[in-house]
Amino acid sequence: MDSGDTAWILTSTVLVLFMTLPGLALFYGGLVRSKNVLSVLMQCFAITCIATIVWVLVGYSLAFGDGGSANDWIGGFSRSFLDGVSRDALSGSIPETVFSMFQLTFAIITPALIVGGFAERMRFSAILLFSTIWLLVVYLPVCHWVWGGGWLGQMGLLDFAGGTVVHITAGVAAIVTAMVIGNRKGFPKTAMMPHNMTMTVTGAGMLWVGWFGFNAGSALSAGGDAGMAMLVTHISAATGAFTWMMIEWIRFGKPSALGVVTGMVAGLGTITPASGYVGPMAALFIGFAAGNICYFATMTIKNTLKIDDSLDVFPVHGVGGVLGTLCAGLFVASNLGGAGLAEGVSIMDQLGVQLVGVLATVAWTAVATWAILKLVSMFVSLRVDDDEETEGLDLSSHEEKGYNL
Repeated sequence: MDSGDTAWILTSTVLVLFMTLPGLALFYGGLVRSKNVLSVLMQCFAITCIATIVWVLVGYSLAFGDGGSANDWIGGFSRSFLDGVSRDALSGSIPETVFSMFQLTFAIITPALIVGGFAERMRFSAILLFSTIWLLVVYLPVCHWVWGGGWLGQMGLLDFAGGTVVHITAGVAAIVTAMVIGNRKGFPKTAMMPHNMTMTVTGAGMLWVGWFGFNAGSALSAGGDAGMAMLVTHISAATGAFTWMMIEWIRFGKPSALGVVTGMVAGLGTITPASGYVGPMAALFIGFAAGNICYFATMTIKNTLKIDDSLDVFPVHGVGGVLGTLCAGLFVASNLGGAGLAEGVSIMDQLGVQLVGVLATVAWTAVATWAILKLVSMFVSLRVDDDEETEGLDLSSHEEKGYNL
């Protein structure tokens, strides 16, 4: 055991959980209307609880356990109930307790990100059931494919901190859910402005800080890889935020706080799969590309396709995850400032692997998410009643108000 590595991953674990509670909760909470603010905070908290229980029972085992003859696709049950995760057990140079807890925080934030796709209209009981099944059917298998010894990892897919495992799965699941459930009442004719941008910007700041644990922590050591991952993460976030802000300024004459924080999240999500493999100049390019491509993807989803992905999960996280995963295959080349390709592998070979990873993740997530929604709808209504939606989920679902003024 290395005490320096252990101390850094303990810190990173705290930072990643800080991204969900309170970071994502506040970021999303400010973006919805005031009558739904508590419902979003509640959903983030409840998903944190559910993901933790699933992880302890079977999640860690299915993601990182040995699946025997099925190991290319899913882990086994040998580590269920965290069997063998003792004080003395090691995973590399850190305690396995720390590794398991660190990976748990990724399993928490991924279904929490999906909340942005169905905000303000999905029934709370349906959210709990959907999130539980989605973790088992989508997140855990894809996590195993990439990080647990599965087929994508064996192919050599580069995904340092979750471009496929976290961002593509969450983004695709969000837009599928938004399409199945349908748009909010009044969308897109009625303006549905964020009710508290102060809360959103505060949450965005927490996401920016917490993301250092997300990306630099994924080095699983306190060394050069973690240092470079932290540096490029910050560069991409700043460039993505500035790019989005400038696009709005040029197009509409005024930059918005909503634009700058959304661009920041796009920059963060896009650099995530590449963060341990690329250099500073690649990060500058990735952040610039994220700011541009995710911006126009957002406009297309909302204004052209008129899909109510309420908090822009797919155009920011889904599109950003795809872009970043592909960029990792390009900018990993040593002559482009990256960590270097594997021996005998060309840039085109690596890009081919990255593309397979993207397509497999998109396809599996889309089909499985649709099937899970249909299954859940057989037991509980996915959407609240019209009257409940008009009243707001804070009162109709939780009998509480976010504000008593």
